[in-house]
Amino acid sequence: MTNIESQLALIKRGADELLIEADLVEKLKSGRPLRVKAGFDPTAPDLHLGHTVLINKLRHFQELGHHVMFLIGDFTGMIGDPTGKNATRPPLSREQIAENAKTYQEQVFKILDPARTEICFNSTWCDQLGSAGMIRLASHHTVARMLERDDFSKRYGSNQPIAIHEFLYPLVQGYDSVAMKADVELGGTDQKFNLLMGRELQKHYGQAPQCILTMPLLEGLDGVNKMSKSMGNYIGINEAPDDIFGKLMSVSDELMWRYFELLSFKSAADITSLKRQIDTGTNPRDIKFELAKEIVSRFHGGSQAGEAALLNFVARFQRSEIPDDMPEVSMSACSMPQALKQAGLVASTSEAIRMIDAGGVRANGEKVSDKSLQLTAGSTLVLQVGKRKFARVTISA
Repeated sequence: MTNIESQLALIKRGADELLIEADLVEKLKSGRPLRVKAGFDPTAPDLHLGHTVLINKLRHFQELGHHVMFLIGDFTGMIGDPTGKNATRPPLSREQIAENAKTYQEQVFKILDPARTEICFNSTWCDQLGSAGMIRLASHHTVARMLERDDFSKRYGSNQPIAIHEFLYPLVQGYDSVAMKADVELGGTDQKFNLLMGRELQKHYGQAPQCILTMPLLEGLDGVNKMSKSMGNYIGINEAPDDIFGKLMSVSDELMWRYFELLSFKSAADITSLKRQIDTGTNPRDIKFELAKEIVSRFHGGSQAGEAALLNFVARFQRSEIPDDMPEVSMSACSMPQALKQAGLVASTSEAIRMIDAGGVRANGEKVSDKSLQLTAGSTLVLQVGKRKFARVTISA
């Protein structure tokens, strides 16, 4: 049981919910490697740090000796996941899905061990279902149960359309667990309905139901909304090292700990030690350096990349000129001159324009030269005017 307890501690680190823990304990007692799946629809070519929360947890399972199945939803991607949507999501073509899937495979192995990872495509079994098989699959669930889903019930209650094919998405995701004989499925908290569907369908097909581990949705740079490319508050894992480092340094000191918990591979004891350092007077900025170095190193070939990004960042901010703290200002989408004025860094927009023209304005350490630059909702920037004026600006939705 000591070994099982230590496995559970790592499995549950940062997790939101484990269903059902007693079932997982029994599976772990068997001593066999568990079949652990997580699915990703390749709806965009690049992964961001929000996606890696699940991939990091898959790595934890690998470290414990379990069999990880990284599922690329090339079939479900053509349906379009309705989760959290207030309107029908447009499906992608098979060609778009295939192109995006290639980049997913390249990126995921920056975290997972290729030798211990099985890459799966759900078109492998879903294409074989055919129309008759899909109808049989649909017979295992009712419309009433589908409408229990929060996003479906809201749309139904407000007379917004729900296309029939959207009901198929959770069914097909659940059938993936049947085809893969999954013992455990991981997903974001917004995927709980779909994950439970997998358990129910496995029972219908005579399999032991999978356990479910839900992970929190990582907040983006704004600290409010979940990380999303459409919100502009994301950090792509294929971004340049200096860009990743700068964006991570822009997050608030409070959000930093959330990122440590969900993104860092440091042990819980190490993270506790870092918190103690701040309690005893260490500048939170220096602790944030450790997070940014780790993430850059992971996605750009090792510790040298992280150290180089740190040196570049410090050089851009002229070493000691980063203040220990700075005003934090929230505002609506606006132009750069307007943002500088609202943040109290200049007296007027005309002064802001003069400072931009003179090369005296920086955003996340980079010189701003475009006076018409628009700051979009969801972004967070450290703005600097001259050598002494700083503000962390969040553009709210």
